[in-house]
Amino acid sequence: MHNYHFVVASKSFLLVQEPIEEILRERTYYYKDNNKEIDFWFITNPSFIDVLELKNEFLSIPDSLAAIVSLDQQFIKWLKLRISFVHIGSFKSKSLFILNE
Repeated sequence: MHNYHFVVASKSFLLVQEPIEEILRERTYYYKDNNKEIDFWFITNPSFIDVLELKNEFLSIPDSLAAIVSLDQQFIKWLKLRISFVHIGSFKSKSLFILNE
């Protein structure tokens, strides 16, 4: 069982208003330089929001959602400080794609 941590916000906020592409690119380079396996993912329309019953918190967002999911809780906490207007949370699962086990 893995502990996944995430930030979630509107897709347009993460892709247009914040330099998330640059942040993730720099993080990828850092991992490659340190021979570390990538442990984060950028996901559009994250289905785990429905499973975790968080959808009500995001009903007022007119755009579709996007999330950055990671096994590294410190990275997610840093993202929250860096881009502020996001929701953070976590869940446990055997797989990022199978949440009800």
